[in-house]
Amino acid sequence: MKEDVVPDHRTSPIGIADQVRTLGPEPVRIQLSINRETRGLDVEPRVSLLDALREHLDLTGTKKGCDQGTCGACTVWVDGRRVLACLTLAISCTGHEVTTIEGLADDQRLHPMQQAFRKHDAFQCGYCTPGQIMSAVALIEEGHAADDAEIKEWMSGNICRCAAYPNIREAIREVRDQAEEGGHATH
Repeated sequence: MKEDVVPDHRTSPIGIADQVRTLGPEPVRIQLSINRETRGLDVEPRVSLLDALREHLDLTGTKKGCDQGTCGACTVWVDGRRVLACLTLAISCTGHEVTTIEGLADDQRLHPMQQAFRKHDAFQCGYCTPGQIMSAVALIEEGHAADDAEIKEWMSGNICRCAAYPNIREAIREVRDQAEEGGHATH
């Protein structure tokens, strides 16, 4: 492994490629804050956040659908922002807060969106449900749930092969309306 010292680019004649510390292919130790708990793990630098969660940390709620960033089944939050875990390197999440479906509930009480999905039967097979729920909560926080057209647009990155879309929108509307009435955030 190259030396950890990185020269100052303002005073060094070395090119930027020479300044970057090369990691891998051997595993490196990283610390991730997952669901408000710091977890250490040894992973190759090219391991995706999705694989780190599922294979190294045994957090299997986040699903592997397409592994290409097109289905949304692997949606999690990094610092409150939704990301596709299959396209995010685990090492890039060091120093950031990662929230998965397992961290959404408060103690043993389901999050209002999880409750609404159950109430409105907003899932069929359930495979896409964790990613759908994580996106649904985020889109309300982002202010993108004004009407069905906006919900459809901002949820378009989450595919439901069982076509439970009307029920998903109903669940989102319910939580949106509860949040507006109560004046509280959904996170």
